[in-house]
Amino acid sequence: MSRRSDGRVTGLVLAAGGSTRLGRPKQLLAYGGGTLLDHTLATARACDFDQLICVIGGAADAIRAAVDLSGTDVLENREFGTGCSSSIALALDAVDPRSAALVLLLGDQPGVTTATVHALLEGRGAAALAVCRYDDGRGHPFAFARSMFGELAALHGDKGVRKLLDRHAPDVVEVPIAGPVPRDVDTWADYQALLDVESFT
Repeated sequence: MSRRSDGRVTGLVLAAGGSTRLGRPKQLLAYGGGTLLDHTLATARACDFDQLICVIGGAADAIRAAVDLSGTDVLENREFGTGCSSSIALALDAVDPRSAALVLLLGDQPGVTTATVHALLEGRGAAALAVCRYDDGRGHPFAFARSMFGELAALHGDKGVRKLLDRHAPDVVEVPIAGPVPRDVDTWADYQALLDVESFT
């Protein structure tokens, strides 16, 4: 990713979930010749962020043993059961002070591509908040300017980011992305549907 006039960019991959609905660590599910998290991190590394952070929590030891975490600043969130907002707050403490923006990606959403991330950053301009507008609604990745870091750090639970976007609705830039919102994996049905799509691509 070429350097932008608005400064350096940190990528953040959230992968700390306990996979309670799935019943086993989703991060370690087989996908694309590796694991689900391997695929997401490979995409994130290909984005050439100035800094890449990955927050793990549930099954942290197994993830460290099985997943290629190279090129990332790995943080372990021992409070992952309180929701993803705690992972964001932990990561913000580690963001390079030179970073002007943060791009938020989900570790269980392998359908997000480098092209999507590039389009988000190009379409964001100088906006404080930017989201992807897919054909069927908003979806990750999201981008936040440093001016929003304080509010991001103060969020709670799993829906905190969405509430932040709602609170600043007039200021959110929506970047058009062709296609449906990429599927994330919360259940075995989600995983099977993901594999079904992969088999046809």
